[in-house]
Amino acid sequence: MKNPFKGVNEEVNEENLNDDTEGLQGAVNSDEEKNAAENSEVELEEKLEGNTEETVEEVNPLQEKYDILNNQYIRLAADFDNYRKRQEQEKEALLKYGAENTLKKMIEVLDNFERGLKAIETVQDCEKVKECYNLAYKNFTDVLTKAGLEQIKAEGEQFDPNFHEAIMQTPTSEKPEHTIIAELQKGYKLGDKVLRPTLVNVAVSE
Repeated sequence: MKNPFKGVNEEVNEENLNDDTEGLQGAVNSDEEKNAAENSEVELEEKLEGNTEETVEEVNPLQEKYDILNNQYIRLAADFDNYRKRQEQEKEALLKYGAENTLKKMIEVLDNFERGLKAIETVQDCEKVKECYNLAYKNFTDVLTKAGLEQIKAEGEQFDPNFHEAIMQTPTSEKPEHTIIAELQKGYKLGDKVLRPTLVNVAVSE
């Protein structure tokens, strides 16, 4: 019911007041919504930062383990490379100087041969020449034996294709079959390695 005591101006003022109140209320609501949105963004950023820190904390131990393993791998690779180089150097040195000690002893044998040649230049006795030869030969074989050279046994032994090479076969009943009748050329070995097989004549059944 309209108030009869109110004038027109009062009615207009009241309407304006109501409009102002509604506008003020809307502004307040808008500010609250804005603040709420800002608070939500802040909370979201804090959560993201928190998750990031937790992720970093989880990744750091894995990174440390990776760094440790990577450093170990690098050191191992470097050690292996150094070992390989040392092996190559030792192999080259062995090939180059492996016969050094043997050659030094062979020089002594060479000296004996030279002395023997000088000694027999004016010798007329054949026995004296034989004696010089035998001494030089014995000295030579002794050096080779000390170096590891070993003669392969043949005559009277059973034929073994690992150590012997049959270049002749003789039918006979006097020797068991496959027995070596004669040694035609001496064979030698160094340890278990055959340097040269013995050339032999082998008995076969008649």
